[in-house]
Amino acid sequence: MSVSRSAMKKEPVARSTMEMAPFVWEGTDKRGVKMKGEQMAKSANLVKAELRRQGITPKVVKPKAKPLFGSAGSTIKPKDIAFFSRQMATMMKSGVPIVAALEIIGSGHKNPRMKKLVDTVRTDIEGGSSLHEAISKHPLQFDELYRNLIRAGEGAGVLETVLETIASYKENIEGLKGKIKKALFYPVMVIVVALLVSAIMLVFVVPQFEDVFRGFGAELPAFTQFIVNLSRFMVSWWWLMLIVIGGAVAGFTMAYKRSSKMQHAMDRIILKVPVIGNIMHNSSIARFARTTAVTFKAGVPLVEALGIVAGATGNKVYEEAVLRMRDDVSVGYPVNMAMKQVNIFPHMVVQMTNIGEEAGALDTMLFKVAEYFEQEVNNAVDALSSLLEPMIMVFIGVVVGGMVIGMYLPIFKLGAVVG
Repeated sequence: MSVSRSAMKKEPVARSTMEMAPFVWEGTDKRGVKMKGEQMAKSANLVKAELRRQGITPKVVKPKAKPLFGSAGSTIKPKDIAFFSRQMATMMKSGVPIVAALEIIGSGHKNPRMKKLVDTVRTDIEGGSSLHEAISKHPLQFDELYRNLIRAGEGAGVLETVLETIASYKENIEGLKGKIKKALFYPVMVIVVALLVSAIMLVFVVPQFEDVFRGFGAELPAFTQFIVNLSRFMVSWWWLMLIVIGGAVAGFTMAYKRSSKMQHAMDRIILKVPVIGNIMHNSSIARFARTTAVTFKAGVPLVEALGIVAGATGNKVYEEAVLRMRDDVSVGYPVNMAMKQVNIFPHMVVQMTNIGEEAGALDTMLFKVAEYFEQEVNNAVDALSSLLEPMIMVFIGVVVGGMVIGMYLPIFKLGAVVG
């Protein structure tokens, strides 16, 4: 809720089945000063009644206009949930009641979807639900890990501490994912642009050279003839190539999403790729260690925690390994022994877990493991960026430069003959 003056205080909580909607209003106060603002309410009449109660004479009250291209707003991203968790933790530690905290957060969001989500959670809590029950109605935004941590925090009476832990956890995980995406985005985009430039040259530039070559009346060099033939194919069948590439990408994406075996195979292949595979290994270990530490610290039983953690590793190979660890721990194996049996974690991780279990400080030791491997990922990403730059330049030189040389070879040959 935003107003031009601090006239609005608190929205009335109307108990009805109608859905809250945003309204904009204009009016005058007792001194005749024009005012305007925005308020969530069930109906325009409720907005008018609230304005009159506060000494404002409403002139215009109407539903807020929807954006031209839809009112859904941008999608809710993990970083939005991380920011929400940080805001909740800060306000609850400052003594702000949970309903008031949700009202403040909801009114401050510019994303309509996030605003609606927070308002819905607040309404459910006002109706008597716990925070865990309220967020459980939104599993796409609040995953199983988040819900279980909130449930554990509410049960132990340390909800604000758990929210702070969740916020720190999500910020670290999103930062880690962001670094990896940033490292891979640049080379992928450069390669795509290079291929796009090559396609444009084959479709539009090479045919112009081909007309010139016909006037030579001489046989073209093999490399130049190959480029000319490729150009002819592209000009004639570009639409078929687009259909084939688009269909292949769509088919692969659908198969990957639906087939667990394919996901496992692809993730295993990625782990074996030089440099990138090492980054993915370290990233999965860091996410496993931090997530396990957070859940264990929040009071979630270890067997249940491992079941939740499995999906948070970001890799099917590690996910299946953690699920096997859960099964071993459930029949009495120590975590370090179960970790050793899956034969995927480095010796250092197994030893540090063993020390943490013996000292009764498993969560503390796993946090240290997470910090170490997150730093390893950061270093590897920086090294990857430095390594890829010269490789990308070589790729562009070979693809684009090779094509340019191929087009000028007949001209060089003609010049030599004339000379």
